[in-house]
Amino acid sequence: MNVQVAVNGYGVIGKRVADAVRSMPDMELVGVADVAPDWRIRTAAELGITVYAATETAGTAMREAGVPVAGTLTDLLDQVDVVVDTTPKRVAATNLPTYQAAGVKVVLQGGESHTTTGHSFVAQANYASALGRDMTRVVSCNTTSIVRVLGALQDAGLLARARGVLIRRATDPSESHEGGIMNTMVPEAAIPSHQGPDAKTVLPELDVVTIAAKAAHTQTHNHFWTLQLTRPADREDVLQALRSAPRIAFIRMSDGLTALNTTVELMRDLGRPRGDMWEVALWEDVLSVDGDEAYLTYQVNNEAIVVPETIDAIRALTSTARDAATSIGLTDEVLGMRQEFLAAAGLPSGRTAQG
Repeated sequence: MNVQVAVNGYGVIGKRVADAVRSMPDMELVGVADVAPDWRIRTAAELGITVYAATETAGTAMREAGVPVAGTLTDLLDQVDVVVDTTPKRVAATNLPTYQAAGVKVVLQGGESHTTTGHSFVAQANYASALGRDMTRVVSCNTTSIVRVLGALQDAGLLARARGVLIRRATDPSESHEGGIMNTMVPEAAIPSHQGPDAKTVLPELDVVTIAAKAAHTQTHNHFWTLQLTRPADREDVLQALRSAPRIAFIRMSDGLTALNTTVELMRDLGRPRGDMWEVALWEDVLSVDGDEAYLTYQVNNEAIVVPETIDAIRALTSTARDAATSIGLTDEVLGMRQEFLAAAGLPSGRTAQG
């Protein structure tokens, strides 16, 4: 029987998780819950998704707005094995007692603290330790990218320490009209920024420091890394380590992908739903290695990167896939994830010879 899944919170992440669950052959989306009666939840109903009200007050407002409401969040939880909470930051922690009372598995997102679940998740790094757990937390978009990229180099025995600068988007595109940063950049007030310590909740041995700032754009984040390697290496050593990891895709300045918006446009042209990029997009022709130091930059789609991790977290908690490779392989195949967005020399377009 397929895993029965609920999504609580139908916003930027929730709607993407809901779509991904619906596409998986081993999962069924029973319904989504929310508190807002606006266009977002009405869209869910238009798409044929069963809608539940997260609170009684929300249910009244939804019905008045013409949204077909099937019941309450409690009714939804009675039908599922797992709930994915994609509500706003710090709201999910307040929902946890409700989930525990219902006896369902719980996947939280990176806005909650590590201590809320006692386990933080990135599929390629620690899938095994999530098997059968009652709950886990899929780390944030930036932290996910850090674990994917630095974890690949660590697994190859190449990474001694990493120092990174993160230029973050100011707000989500759908909320840019509500306020944000215009014509300036705002450094985070503390070093390290939270992403480095957060990555260590997944990779405890990682020697990493991050510095971050918010910039006046709304689409995707940009990372810049200076890496101390364990030994003198050449560029191909580093690239091979990165190519061996899942969910890292290579882009090139030489293809005209010279800025964040160009990659966003490429995703649309490739027909990705909502223009989503689930992979880390790493500039292959910018990567430089000098002896035992490496320098690289990559792009993170904050709206999409955690979606495949969330799907894998569902399988880990329910033990429906016993190892990371099985779950990652299925998720990536269904979503159509790539290691090359455009044909590289000697390789076909789409998946590489390895993928």
